[in-house]
Amino acid sequence: MSSKKEKDKEITEIINTTLDETKSSVNKTTDEAKKEVPRFTKAVNEYQEESIQATKDIADNFLESQKEVIHSMQSLWIPYMENVQNSYWSYWTSPNRATENYAITVSNITDSTIAATRLANNVMFAGLEGWKRTMQHTRDNAKEFSRLNANFAKTFENVARDSLRDYQAR
Repeated sequence: MSSKKEKDKEITEIINTTLDETKSSVNKTTDEAKKEVPRFTKAVNEYQEESIQATKDIADNFLESQKEVIHSMQSLWIPYMENVQNSYWSYWTSPNRATENYAITVSNITDSTIAATRLANNVMFAGLEGWKRTMQHTRDNAKEFSRLNANFAKTFENVARDSLRDYQAR
């Protein structure tokens, strides 16, 4: 009998050692992952800064090109259109009015582009927040499954022990 107890003790020690090594490996892996957090944080910050700068550059380039378009329209068409307007059309069709309307449209497009970039960043951060919540739920669920598994094993052990005792009592 003592040899069976020794063998059982040896198996238990092997199991405990294996599980402790696994736990140590998990700790090592998570510590390494934590060391990567600043790099990921930096990457997200760089993404934001890059998207903000790109939006600014796009808006600046767009506005500069539109200044050129407006200038070209004014220098070429205004004298011609003013002559035509003075002859036939009213104020609402004047080249100056058309140019003003075009400039307002350009401004609205630029504002919309900036707002769209801001919304895209907000969506990205909402996704990150959702991922954070998912990980918390996963952690909580895994803890509960582990607890249930341990309870099941204890119940199984007790039922098996009771059955064995009842069988031996016969």
